[in-house]
Amino acid sequence: MSILKQRIWARAGALALAALLSACATPPKPEAVGSTDAATADSALSRSGRFALSVTHASSQVEAVQGGFSWRDDGRKLMLDLSNPLGNTLARVWVLPGQAMLERTDGSQEVASHPDALVEQVLGSPVPVAGLRDWLHGRTGPSAVQNQRLDEQQQLSSFEQSGWRVTLSRYDEQGPRLLQLNRHEASRSISVRLVVDQ
Repeated sequence: MSILKQRIWARAGALALAALLSACATPPKPEAVGSTDAATADSALSRSGRFALSVTHASSQVEAVQGGFSWRDDGRKLMLDLSNPLGNTLARVWVLPGQAMLERTDGSQEVASHPDALVEQVLGSPVPVAGLRDWLHGRTGPSAVQNQRLDEQQQLSSFEQSGWRVTLSRYDEQGPRLLQLNRHEASRSISVRLVVDQ
């Protein structure tokens, strides 16, 4: 892989990482032994599929990447694998209460106290997507929401939150199987498409 292609994968992969892992910004508090935490069980989710991401900079330079993801979240800890289109793992992300870590295939690591801090450390700029955990479940988070729409089955279909325009569709029993996220900033526009296969 060329140096330029590696650089594009690193930056675009980090943006994909932002779009996928920042959802765990506030993991639930650990439960007491023997107790059941309905909120933790409600936030557990296992999804895998494909992502496509493009970033258009103000200079008209476009960075694009696509690949696969595997998201395993028990409500307290998250393991996210990002892979290239051939299925080779590019990075693994662990998110635990008080720690977020990115492990690359070359053995290098980035560690931070919070997923948003990790994304900013890797990217050099923040990309706020703290609501994604809720979006994967087909609901909005606690932040202010504008232009909320429901589909014919009364499921959340589109809204604006935290600077993102979010469109959700193709629901199954766990949530949407297609998520389209668009964000426009002064220096760049970001488009992320997540297709859940299972």
